[in-house]
Amino acid sequence: MALDTLSEADAACLPLLSGASTRLEALLGYDAYRGEALELIRSGETQVQEAVYALRRYADRVELDPQRLAAVEARMEAIHGSARKLRLAPQELPAHLLRLQIRLTELEIASNLEALVREEQQARSSYFELAAKRGAGRKKAAAKLGKEVTRAMQDLAMAGGRFEVGLKPYPPEGSVHGSEQIEFLVAANPGMDARALAKVASGGELSRISLAIQVITSKAALVPTLIFDEVDAGIGGGVAEIVGRQLKMLGRERQVLCVTHLPQVAAQADRQWSVSKFGVEGRVKTMVSVLDQKGRIEEVARMLGGTEITATTRKHAAEMLSLR
Repeated sequence: MALDTLSEADAACLPLLSGASTRLEALLGYDAYRGEALELIRSGETQVQEAVYALRRYADRVELDPQRLAAVEARMEAIHGSARKLRLAPQELPAHLLRLQIRLTELEIASNLEALVREEQQARSSYFELAAKRGAGRKKAAAKLGKEVTRAMQDLAMAGGRFEVGLKPYPPEGSVHGSEQIEFLVAANPGMDARALAKVASGGELSRISLAIQVITSKAALVPTLIFDEVDAGIGGGVAEIVGRQLKMLGRERQVLCVTHLPQVAAQADRQWSVSKFGVEGRVKTMVSVLDQKGRIEEVARMLGGTEITATTRKHAAEMLSLR
């Protein structure tokens, strides 16, 4: 094919270059400026001639095997025919063959009841071995978490309260999470049986227990933002200050948002917003304002003293903010 293009076909490159060279040479007597083009054509003609020689030498060394050539062509035709039949690109055929072989193996196993039983027994044995390891780790972690959260509850106005992590067994076949179902249990008062957290704890207790859990597990948890609503419900005084400190400690490692009505909690915050409602044309609207230092003093003073804000309450508010 290459030899035909360069020298042996009717419109081959080499004869065309020779003809162009001959015509330009005849015109040199009339226009000497054509000499540069003639030199370039002659150079190209020489290069093409060398390429023709090289190709002929290569062709003389190659021994063509007609049978091998026919076999390769038949193989190529079979590949392209299969690709067209399966509506795939030729290069996708090996991956398709692998998928079919895997599926065939699965079907062969599925038709062999004894092989299926052995595979099921092996999978069950592996599952229960892993589930037992996970269960042992859960029991150890549950006992530790229960003790630490119970200890934290004593500081959050839940004296005598008790927190437990219950591990209820799943049905014999287990689940994708293991052989146990985890449940948080709490006893709000001494002598009471621990029951499901969601059924026993009030809203404020639930928030405080959640706060205790988050403080203890803060290093292991990956949640970037924590939101507490009325975490200080039903508490005040020193307990409220403890809650504020716990929230502040959490805020060192992640973002903490807290809705509060207690100055002891609000004073511990790095940023404070004021949320207020007012009526406009018969409709109630809510406004959120970011407080600067002066605004924080006024807001904390209002939380301390109610509607009447005195110089004493402002001084107390400023002192609380300075000690945070």
